[in-house]
Amino acid sequence: MPYVQIEVTHEGVTRQQKQELIAGVTQLITDVLDKDPHLTHVVIREVELDDWGYAGEQVSVLREKGITATRKQ
Repeated sequence: MPYVQIEVTHEGVTRQQKQELIAGVTQLITDVLDKDPHLTHVVIREVELDDWGYAGEQVSVLREKGITATRKQ
């Protein structure tokens, strides 16, 4: 019974995005590990920006400085 936990900062991840994550991770586990998707559990936890740190700073402070997790092109 695979169990996958995804943690993201609480920054407006939509219901649709969460559904896509759950479906995508479930499919990946099925494809790579040949596990039954009906036995795969995916949990998404949203963490407040003050409760997540990176490089010695709270993410809330990094966002105030204009530093985001948006993909650069």
